[in-house]
Order: sequence, then structure tokens, then C-alpha cells
Amino acid sequence: MRKYKVAVVGATGAVGLEMIRMLETREFPVETITFLASEGSRGKKLTYNGKEVSVELLTKDSGKDVDVALFSAGSAVSKEIAPSFANKGCFVIDNSGAWRMDENVPLVVPEVNPNDLSKDKKIIANPNCSTIQMVVALKPLHDFAKIKRVIVSTYQSVSGTGQRGINELAEQIRAWAKDETLPQPNKFQYQIAFNLIPQIDIFTGNGYTKEEMKMTNETKKIMGDNSIEVSATCVRVPVFRSHSESVWIETEKPLAPQKAKELLYQAEGIQLLDEPESKKYPMPLFAENMKTTYVGRIRSDISTKNNALTFWVVSDNLLKGAALNAVQIAETLVKKDIL
Repeated sequence: MRKYKVAVVGATGAVGLEMIRMLETREFPVETITFLASEGSRGKKLTYNGKEVSVELLTKDSGKDVDVALFSAGSAVSKEIAPSFANKGCFVIDNSGAWRMDENVPLVVPEVNPNDLSKDKKIIANPNCSTIQMVVALKPLHDFAKIKRVIVSTYQSVSGTGQRGINELAEQIRAWAKDETLPQPNKFQYQIAFNLIPQIDIFTGNGYTKEEMKMTNETKKIMGDNSIEVSATCVRVPVFRSHSESVWIETEKPLAPQKAKELLYQAEGIQLLDEPESKKYPMPLFAENMKTTYVGRIRSDISTKNNALTFWVVSDNLLKGAALNAVQIAETLVKKDIL
């Protein structure tokens, strides 16, 4: 089997570290691996397959002699650096929002739209974490019954904001446990411990946040169907890891709950966990560090006579919502003989 020269950009961040772990655990065929980051992380030692690797400074020339680079260093860095990697023949799989809605850049979830990948499109966008887990669940249902409309409410963990968000929740919980004054919020708009914040990213002119509009626009692009209407409400919750979503769909064809369960049971990347009588349903506690998307609580919407279902989706946002999906894209490039 051919092996590849791989780079991880933003290697010391929360997602970058998970990218490294996914490359290891999934045994991606690596010939050489390079860890790249900003000046502040240069020289830091990271481990790959039991060997120490020093983090190098990211520059526009870092893409030389690299076959595939996994980027998780933010939109500004991706906009500046990714094209120089691509111009050197490197495939860039970018986890930021920089390229997602660019019409010349595929936005890929391998279980949904692997055929959007091609040899001539060197920059590939990794979708937003909350969008990924939803479309994995929507795809088999859409193929069978054609989804017309989606209403989704998300319950997004603090790890979606990186290590600073995780630390802020932990510090507030520790202070509460010691009966001390809670530290002032820094990463979040308000105290996140024991609270919910119905705002992720900034508000746009239509009253929706940018995070909510990402779910609307990205879903249409990934599913390849602009007729699907999506309305999202995105909420930050005091959970360390894994995002949860309450999803309502309306379909053109009738779709009974039992048929939906059958379709999801057979779907790639899905684990059906829907035994309410035994209190078995997806929760972030179960999804943490797991590589699958869990779906449960599947039921008909009793408030309408239209073809409508409601269900619950949970996935690890740092894995399927970010690092795992990126590595799966790289795997798909290999499988399709594109890389």
C-alpha cells in the first residue's frame, strides 16, 4: 500500500490533537508526518505512534512535499496559507469556515457526498460540527422520502469553542463546588456553568446567528438540494464534550418511525439507540470519544397530519464533528484513488 506525507496544521489545538489521534488509531497510511503551528507552539513535542515529533512553524512554504494536510488553525490562517499548499499539489482538508460556502470547494461528509471529491479540487472543506452529525442522520431519510423541511435545536458542548471553553466551564464548576465566587466569563457571553446560552457566534440581520445560518446553508450544499428548508436554533450548554440535537423533519413521502429506524440502522456511520421502554437513548455522556453518530427518540409528530418525524441526534463534536470527519475525507481520497 502506498503511504503519504501528511501534515497537521494547528496540531497543538483541541481538534489538531484529535486529528493526530485519529490518524494513529485508524492507521492512515503515513510515510512522514509534520506538525505545524504558530510561533508560540514551535518546538513543542507531540507524540505520533510512540515517537516524539517537534512542532514546526507554519509558513506558506510548509506545503512543499506534503500530499495531504489537515488544517485546524482558524479561518484567517486557512485563507492565507491553504492556497499555497494547494498550489504545490497538496490536498488541504480544512476544518475552519473559510472555504465552506465557496462554490469551487467541496464541502464533504463521506457518508453523504463522497462523489463531490475530485483530483482537481485540492482544497476541501470540513463542515461545521453541528451540521455534520445532522446530515449523517438526514441522508438515508432524504434518499427514501425526500426531506422538504428541517427544524433543529442544538445543545452544543463547550469543547466546540476549544480548550478555553473547556477550561472556563471547569473553573466555574470548581469554584461553585468550593462555594467560592465564580470567575467572570471570558470565552462565553455569560456564566456557562449551570446555564444555557442561546447564542453561538454573532447575530445576523435576519435574527439568526452565524452558527444557525451555517446549518441552513451547509445542509443544502452537502445534501445537494437547495429546496430543503432549514431553521436552526443553536444553544451552548454546560457539557464538556459531544453535541446533541433535536431534529424535526417534514418529508414528501410518508415515513413511518419504524421505517426510519430501519433506514438508520442500515446507514453508514449511524448507531441506532432507540429503546425508550428500557431508557436507552443517545446522550453526550455515551458519545464522548466514540466515532459514531447516535440517533434515537424517533417518533411521528402528533401535532400535524403532514409527513413529519422528530428524533434526537448525538455525536462527539471533536471527532465526527471535526477530526474524524477530516481523516475520513483523507481516507476517501485514498479509496477513490484521488490522492
